[in-house]
This record gives sequence, structure tokens and C-alpha cells, in this order.
Amino acid sequence: MRLSHLFLRIGVFVLAAIACTFAARATVAVVEEVSVMSVQEDLVDADMPWASVMGDGLQVIIEGQAPTEADRFRAMSAAGRMVDASRVIDNMSVTDTAGIAAPEFAVEILRGDTGISIIGLIPTDSDREALDARITQIARGAAVTDLLETADYPTPETWRDAMSYALRALDMLPRSKISVSAARVSVSAIADSASEKANLETALARNVPEGIRRTVRITAPRPVISPYTTRFTLDSDGARFAACAADSPTTEKQILAAATAAGFTGRSNCVQALGVPSRTWGDAVALGIKAVTDIGGGTVTLADTDVTFVGLETTDQETFDRVAGVLENALPDVFALTVDLPRPPDASAEGPPTFTATRSPEDAVQLRGRVSDDLSNMTAENYAAAKFGAANVTMGTRVVSDLPQDWSVRILAGIEALAQLENGTVNVTPDLVTVTGNTGDANAPAIVTNLLIDKLGPSAEADLDITYVKELDPAAGLPTPEECIANIGKVTDGGKILFDPGSSTLTSDSQPVLDDIGEILQRCPGIQMQIAGYTDSQGGEEMNQELSQSRAEAVVAALRVRRIPIASFTAVGFGEADPIADNDTADGREANRRIAFSLLTIPEEPTTLEQVESDGAPDADTTE
Repeated sequence: MRLSHLFLRIGVFVLAAIACTFAARATVAVVEEVSVMSVQEDLVDADMPWASVMGDGLQVIIEGQAPTEADRFRAMSAAGRMVDASRVIDNMSVTDTAGIAAPEFAVEILRGDTGISIIGLIPTDSDREALDARITQIARGAAVTDLLETADYPTPETWRDAMSYALRALDMLPRSKISVSAARVSVSAIADSASEKANLETALARNVPEGIRRTVRITAPRPVISPYTTRFTLDSDGARFAACAADSPTTEKQILAAATAAGFTGRSNCVQALGVPSRTWGDAVALGIKAVTDIGGGTVTLADTDVTFVGLETTDQETFDRVAGVLENALPDVFALTVDLPRPPDASAEGPPTFTATRSPEDAVQLRGRVSDDLSNMTAENYAAAKFGAANVTMGTRVVSDLPQDWSVRILAGIEALAQLENGTVNVTPDLVTVTGNTGDANAPAIVTNLLIDKLGPSAEADLDITYVKELDPAAGLPTPEECIANIGKVTDGGKILFDPGSSTLTSDSQPVLDDIGEILQRCPGIQMQIAGYTDSQGGEEMNQELSQSRAEAVVAALRVRRIPIASFTAVGFGEADPIADNDTADGREANRRIAFSLLTIPEEPTTLEQVESDGAPDADTTE
């Protein structure tokens, strides 16, 4: 009995030991799990997701690659707040900072009617005050959203020049997106018209910093054409368009394909414009061109939904009727066809009545030929005077009877067509309007065709020989900035800008000089110009400097009144500095009291953004 009691007691102790062992292990596992979870959550809350936590009994092991030594210390401190620091094992490594490449500095700028937004990464050593001041100036009171970040890395050599060029472009483009990097500036913008687009492209092409590649994409809204017109002619002189309008590139290709099949070999003069009367416009034009080809020559004119099909005097009547019938049935439903097969006119002693208007390169206009009555003659003279100036018009007309009923309308349409030419001749007969001359507008043939159709109807016959001359194009013939300054110099050499004594009030004698300077600057968009004021040596130096500054600003204000964009102008007062004559004589002092105009250019050496902003510069553009 005693032996069995002993075994029983030993068995109880063994079971108790086993139970305690399992309980201890379970407790350690719970403590380990809670410790790991608490430390991991604390590291995530501290924005250190790169760190991972493992448990080993009561020990907590932290692994991962810390971005910096400071981040590694922060991770250890965070773990020490959750568990005893003696239980934390550091198994972390630190990223090799020597191998990290410098970030690419880049900026995106958006400008619209509501304000300017700028976002990106710029060098830490950038002059933020100058940058903020410049953008605020460009915004002109609109909202500015600044989301720029900085990075403390070396500034690329071309960064400041690229940023300065981008800001100058931003100043010229009220609706734009500009992307800037150290090597490239990309500009996308919207212009109000094709002429403004050409002026902006010309202005942005000037003073481009060396080493900066540019991409410039300026778009202008499509014009609205009314009536929507295409006229195609095939005769002994070949195949040609007097006017061509298309609503899309696909339609233009469709039209040109039909014209090419008819023998057209020239360049496309189709204008992609709004106002198309039907989605089947391209089909109707192609069918009309094919009909002209099928009869061996003639003219087809589409003005909105009216189609006028005209054969040659030599066209066979049967062939003409057959092709006209096929065309009428093939045209889309919305289009209405009118046909005409002319025949040689009967010979007459006097020939057909004629009216001729001629414009010389010197802008002298002569009107001669027949008019129906005195009222029509006076109307033609007044209309020409309104178009060309009364002093430029010479009348050589005579009143005769038995003229066509619409003769006066044809005369006025011819005068308006002449106004589209820089020089040339318009000849009006009862059946034909012939327009010959030179122009600086590449779209002049289409414009003339549209106005003749609008005034005389879609069946009006016109023979156009209008030559585009690049030198006459106002946009293509813009002077260089140097030529602008030279032209201003010629004006100021002949007449001085004067002020009332001791004040910045411009005298009345200065107004014609400023008018001439304003006319020059109208053809110099975006020019970087300094307007400098100087005084003589009489009076205090500080007072002279303030007076010269206010006089320079008065000239800028006078140019603004003349609707000259002044955003790229800088007014500077130099006081009595840099005299050009002897201040001891009255004539010398008079010469030293002056306003000087000079061109601002980008220095060859890299400049700081603050220097560029103090110069107040905008600049240039094109696509490279």
C-alpha cells in the first residue's frame, strides 16, 4: 500500500510539470504575438512600411532596409516604446546614399481664364521669391496654385535658362500648358485666330536659349465659313480649285482623291472649317468633280447645299444631259442641283459691257468702265473710298443704259474682291468676274470665291489668278527685333519725345512721335524692349533718378493706351547717368534729357532666375 501511494504522488507531480510546461509555452507565444503586432502597427503609423517585425520568444527582431541612418534610429526608438528595449534586436541595413541618382527636375504649368497652376520639382537653391513674384505678375490678379516641391541636388546647367524661357512663353500665352525640364521646353497653347497663331509662333521663335530643345504646338479654332463653298474647274488650263472647304482631314482626302483622278496636281488649298451643311459634304463634292471629269471639262460649285454644274461652250449637249442626270440622282438628298451649258455669245459691235478696277502696289485705285446711272456711280466711288481711302481712288467711269439688272451688285462685288489683293485687277462682265493679282493671304482665293458666290449666287462665273507672295504676308514679313529698334530710332531721330518741365507729363508735340512708334510696335509682337529715361545733371541725383523713372513709365503707359502689348517692356530710369552731350551747355542738357529704346537679349552666360525676372523678359518659339 505504501508503494502505490508513492507512485501516485510521483504521477501527480509529473502531470503538474507537463501542464506547467504547456502553459508557459502558450504564455510566451501570446506575449510574442502581441509584441510583434504592437511593434509592427507602431512602425506603420510612423510611416516606416519598409521595416518588418519578427518574433523569437520574448525577443523582437526588426529587419528591412532603412532609407537613412536617422530612419533606422527612429525604427528602434518606435519599437522600444512598445516593448522593453533590451528585447529589440536590430537586424536592419541602411540604403547606400552614394548610389542614389539625382532626381529629374521638371515643372508643369497650366494657365487658363481662372488662373495659373504650377506643379513639379525644382532645385532647392532656386529663388522662390523671384519665381513667385514673376508668376503672380503673369497671373495679373488671377488665382495661382503653387504645388512646387524642392530637392537639394545640384542644379543642371541649363535649368535656369529653360525655366526663364518657359515663363516668358507663359506670359504671352493666356491659355497654355508648358512642360519644363533641363533639356526641353514643350509648349501647347490655344490662339484666338490663325493670324494670332502666326504672330505667337514668330515671337516664340526669337531669343531661344542655347542647349534647350523646344516643342511648340499652338492651335487656332477652325474658321466658320458661310456659305460653305467648294469650286472646282477643269479646262484647257488644267484642273484647279478656286475654293475648297472640308470639315475633317478624312473629307479633305476624299475631295483631293477625286480631284487627283480628274488631273489635279497642285497642293491642297482646302480649308478645314466649321459650318458644313451635311455630313455627306465630301461625297457631294467628289461626285461633282467626277461629273466635271466625265464631260471633259467645266466647273462645279457647291455653296452650302446648292450644287451648280456648268459645262464648257464646247461640251456636247447629249453628254452634258446624261452626266447631269447621273449627278442629280447620285447626290445626297439634301443637295439641290442647278445645271448650265453655256453657248458662244453672239458677236456685237461694242462687245459686252465691262467694268475694271485696278489697284497698284502704291495703293492707287482706278475705277473705269460702264455704270448704269449716277447713283450707281456715286455708290461705287463711296464704296471704293471706304475700302481704300478717298485720296487713293480715281474715277474713270461713264454712265450708259441697257446694262444687266444686277450690274451694280457685280461692280460692288468686284471692288470688294479687289480689296483682298495687295495689287491687281478685277474685270467685271455680265457673265464673268476675272480677278488677277498678288496677295499676302494664302486663303485669298477661297475668300474671293466665297464673297462672289455670296453676292452673285452659286452660278456666278469667276476666273481667279491670285498669287500668294510671302513678302506681302503680314505674319511672314514681320521685322526682326533689331529692325524694330532701328525703325524706332529713325522715328526718334526725326522727332523727340518731350515732357513738361520738371514733370513726367508728355507734351502734345510728343503724341505724333508716339503714334509712329506704336505703328512700328504693332508689327513687333513679343519684342523684349527696355525704355530708358535720362535727365541732365541739374537738380539732385536722387530726384533726377526718380524723374527719369516716372518719364520712362509714362512712355510705357502711352504705348499701352495705343493698344500695344507692354508685358515684355521694361521701364528704367537712369537719371543723369551716361550723358551723350556736355551738361555745361543748354544744347547739351537738352540732348541729355531723352528717352532711349533698346533691345533686351538673353545673356550668353547662364543667369539666375532673379536676374531674368528683374529684366522683365518674355521670349520666343517654334518647333524643333
